[in-house]
Amino acid sequence: MAGLQEVININDTEILNRKDLDPTAVVFEPVPRPLAYDDDIEDLVNNGHGINGKEKGIVLGRNVHSTCLDITEPEANDEVTGDKAAYMAGVLARYRQSLIERYPYNLDFDYGALGQLQHFSINNLGDPFIESNYGVHSRQFEVGVLDWFARLWELEKDQYWGYITNCGTEGNLHGILVGREVFPDGILYASKESHYSIFKAARMYRMDSVKIETLVSGEIDCADFKAKLLQNKDKPAIINVNIGTTVKGAVDDLDLVIQTLEESGFPHNRFYIHCDGALFGLMLPFVRKAPQVTFKKPIGSVSVSGHKFVGCPMPCGVQITRIEHINALSSNVEYLASRDATIMGSRNGHAPIFLWYTLNRKGYGGFQKEVQKCLRNAHYLKDRLKEAGISAMLNELSSTVVFERPLDEDFIRRWQLACQGSIAHVVVMPSVTIDKLDTFLEELVNKRSNWYKDGANQPPCVQHEIGRENCVCPAHK
Repeated sequence: MAGLQEVININDTEILNRKDLDPTAVVFEPVPRPLAYDDDIEDLVNNGHGINGKEKGIVLGRNVHSTCLDITEPEANDEVTGDKAAYMAGVLARYRQSLIERYPYNLDFDYGALGQLQHFSINNLGDPFIESNYGVHSRQFEVGVLDWFARLWELEKDQYWGYITNCGTEGNLHGILVGREVFPDGILYASKESHYSIFKAARMYRMDSVKIETLVSGEIDCADFKAKLLQNKDKPAIINVNIGTTVKGAVDDLDLVIQTLEESGFPHNRFYIHCDGALFGLMLPFVRKAPQVTFKKPIGSVSVSGHKFVGCPMPCGVQITRIEHINALSSNVEYLASRDATIMGSRNGHAPIFLWYTLNRKGYGGFQKEVQKCLRNAHYLKDRLKEAGISAMLNELSSTVVFERPLDEDFIRRWQLACQGSIAHVVVMPSVTIDKLDTFLEELVNKRSNWYKDGANQPPCVQHEIGRENCVCPAHK
């Protein structure tokens, strides 16, 4: 009985940390088919065909219903046997291992000291600068983080407003919304390589929007931008500037965008610029000789993600705008005894604490070292790919290495590669070591030799995606 009592008292964390736990020995329960599932939807997901046989241009990922983890009722004797706890611990251990192997963001952090706060539901309701009547909040941490970012982007405490968002997309939605409130009849301009959330914002807010062509690098084509501005000189311009595009990591030339606006007859009081810095917005300030994003320039807002380069363990982001823009969005909420100009209202109160903790531990100096490491390792990966005869490109201000799309979808899933057309990319984060890059390269080269060994398949030509000088397909060797 003593041994049995020991099993009963072990909590889930202790089970996960046991050295003798073998997650591969856990037998997963079979996952039942959903009770109701439309055959047309299943065909759409599995075969890429639309309803009634119409073609679907993009084949979606695998149907998660085929791999979801079922929730079952506890057995009457579970508290005695401990079977349920052991089963769940095994599931979590396997899941944790899969994250370590495949996680695409920064894993170079240790938040163990914050575990003591996970028992609390912390909710930052409403305006971060005005306390509400809900006492379990982390506003003091949130405003500290916002002050840090305001200093980074050169905006005084009494000149900015911002908040910690639930994700990077929310930062973009808020930035574009502020622009729309400043210029209700404005037209949204964004490059075609902007994050999809920018165009989602245009749909949500029923805004007129114009897609701008890009250079091969992925940067906005300011010649095309100017031509389209001149077609709409009678309406103000709301512009999304990318500080690192989604696929190629390209940084739009903010100074050239401003110059183009001015040359096209748009004074500063007729345009609003939102800077989407999801990943690279926090890296760019620490790149030597890089053009800087600063509120000393005529920009309206900046947003970054907190879960990418910073490595916060939950999705979050930071949105900063000029305080004079926010009054049109803000409204008093009596039952909160506060104001609110956020998108979501309720916000994760743990995220500000995690960000505050990381910023304090690393500081500007720590981030500078990590940025330099990322750029060095990105250049290493790009050079090794080219040495192996694989088409590859790396933008000057980026840690995103773009290369030809692997032929094997299983390989793509194993390495969490984001793909678009004939290209894929690897985002080199601080936790990505040279050893991991070597493992990836070795596996890619070995697989690739099998994909193309008999001549039936050829490596894709990617000159249009990454430039002639970066393409080493058979036609351009």
